[in-house]
Amino acid sequence: MNDIFDCKLLIVDDEPELLKMLDNILRREGFRKLIAATSCARARKLFALEQPESVILDVTLPDGDGFSLMREFREKSAIPVVFLSARDEDENRLLGLGLGADDYITKPFLPRELTLRLKAVLNRTYFPAVLNQAAKPVFQLGGTKIDLNGGTVISKNGQVTLTAKEFALLEKLYENRGNIVTGDSLCRAAWGDDLYGYENALMVHIRHLREKIEPEPSVPRYLLTVRGLGYKLVGVDGK
Repeated sequence: MNDIFDCKLLIVDDEPELLKMLDNILRREGFRKLIAATSCARARKLFALEQPESVILDVTLPDGDGFSLMREFREKSAIPVVFLSARDEDENRLLGLGLGADDYITKPFLPRELTLRLKAVLNRTYFPAVLNQAAKPVFQLGGTKIDLNGGTVISKNGQVTLTAKEFALLEKLYENRGNIVTGDSLCRAAWGDDLYGYENALMVHIRHLREKIEPEPSVPRYLLTVRGLGYKLVGVDGK
């Protein structure tokens, strides 16, 4: 992939007219590889056959729901997922973000907002250097190597890839290693917003991050909770 416009996008929505509109919006923006599905069954088939590099996903589908479909996708791949849904209640937004979605956009939406937020997700995931030309650090947490240039975690169990939200959180924690980082600061780093409405989502992402960087996630040694204040990354390269 040379740039984000080479990213193969799978768009899943049960409204044909909306799919057509999204196709027009994204192609005008420069995206070249778009595939669409109107059901969970079709989305599963295309996901397996086409191996998309990102998914735009509705919540309400005729043969299932987007939350369950995302769980299936995330069992196979860590590609970025953006929900695009008419369900704008806080609990639905938090559920989507808590499952690991990279963004949650509600309908109706402004085309420019959609493209800006989608490009931000894709750049964070695939081209972080576009956002910051400085080389990202590579560091150790015990026997685990974290490469923020590639967004990867390498341990005795193999290599796993950080999601965009996990990357943003870990980068913020590393920048302030050894010090407490408040929940507000972490939410601004990951969602560009303050803590309000994101508490549960933040805790879920921290748990997922621990599963990747901690030898025993239930007894964390490196990513510590400071009750009532926030989180702290310790033990970085012996610090």
